[in-house]
Amino acid sequence: MDQDIATHLRASSPDLSTGTRVDLDDVAKRYVVGDSTVTALTEVNLHVDEAAFVVVLGPSGSGKTTLLNMIGLLDTPTDGRVALNGRDMTRSSRREQFALRRRSVSFIFQTFNLFPGLTALENVQFGADVAARPAAADIARDGLSRVGLADRLHHFPHQLSGGEQQRVAIARALATDNPILLADEPTGELDFRTGVQILELLQEQAEAGKTVLVVTHNRELSRVADRVIELSSGRIVSDGPPVGGKSRTADLRW
Repeated sequence: MDQDIATHLRASSPDLSTGTRVDLDDVAKRYVVGDSTVTALTEVNLHVDEAAFVVVLGPSGSGKTTLLNMIGLLDTPTDGRVALNGRDMTRSSRREQFALRRRSVSFIFQTFNLFPGLTALENVQFGADVAARPAAADIARDGLSRVGLADRLHHFPHQLSGGEQQRVAIARALATDNPILLADEPTGELDFRTGVQILELLQEQAEAGKTVLVVTHNRELSRVADRVIELSSGRIVSDGPPVGGKSRTADLRW
């Protein structure tokens, strides 16, 4: 594994405060596609100021991933304000955004984004190295064991199934130990049993004091959330606790 890359990422970032607060004020996002303008988000106001397990629910095209990218500072709004931990990042430099993202936000991408030339262990260790966590290799081994991949440490991504790659991506995100965890369809490639296992891991992160935001089209997942935000055509149409109250993972079916 290339330690020089991880060392450069750590050294190139200024010291910024960390926390779990997320603020979006009147956020809109529009994309120009040819002669057309596509509106992904409209007048989104979202505030999360304490550790919680939050599910953002909506069908394909509702703006879920765009919303996640706004929170994670991977994209910038056309209008409105995005702040993390009380710091307005809307007009900040790319370097400032990168620095705060590195110290505050962990991602579980729907497309995995694993390094093809690194083994499962090295992919996860990379996350811990960038976060400057001691004993990164031990953290990586433990993380892969927790997602059921203790016997696949030295396999490369092309040697793993889609579900296994998803679990490596989840282990890498957990290895960074950042206070905000963003997950885009984290159970989408997983069978039911493994999906429940991953949900329980994410719940543990929230219980440990992190803010966990999961975007999904699977309404069943929202039953175990502390808070459910529903999107439709780029707008928040509901925001509150799960209908009927919070359920146990053992009660889920899909």
